[in-house]
Amino acid sequence: MTTTGSGERLSPALRTEALEQLLTERNLLDTELMNGIITTYETNVGPLNGAKVVAKAWTDPEYRRRLLNDGTAAIKELGFSGPQGEHTVVVENTATTHHVVVCTLCSCYPWPVLGLPPSWYKDPAYRARVVKEPRTVLSEMGLELDDDVQITVHDSTSEVRWLVLPERPAGTEHLSEEQLVPLVTRDAMVGVAKVAAP
Repeated sequence: MTTTGSGERLSPALRTEALEQLLTERNLLDTELMNGIITTYETNVGPLNGAKVVAKAWTDPEYRRRLLNDGTAAIKELGFSGPQGEHTVVVENTATTHHVVVCTLCSCYPWPVLGLPPSWYKDPAYRARVVKEPRTVLSEMGLELDDDVQITVHDSTSEVRWLVLPERPAGTEHLSEEQLVPLVTRDAMVGVAKVAAP
């Protein structure tokens, strides 16, 4: 960890602020551009977008069919596209089949619908282990699946990103698309969790 001249440790936030100030002073960083990027990923892209896709698929059978047939096009129908989302394949979890996503080489991830990848997704242990022992890794992350549930692991690459269409929880049949959106989590769309009933 970085320290001051007196040996006092600087927090990551202070180090980041100092680095940003230094880069700005040397005209190596455009703060307006950086603020725009941060705003984009905080408000315009992220798991909320993916949740809207899932809720639409749960309530509109025709949209669900299109989503599973051509994920990229169906996601774009809702206005979500951009870098890291040029080719997205959607797979559906059911009572007997469970899909989980990993990028074994780095951290390829569908940014337009899930935002930036979480730290555990980039962790070498997750990337190596979920391919070899998915049931154990999912259990360690809090997801217990019955032995008869078939698990398929999908490896994201620079060419193909994967999105899991989670199973709709029982007892949500009366909820509208808008009411379903807050139930859908990023982890469920990666396949390391299920959507909990309200």
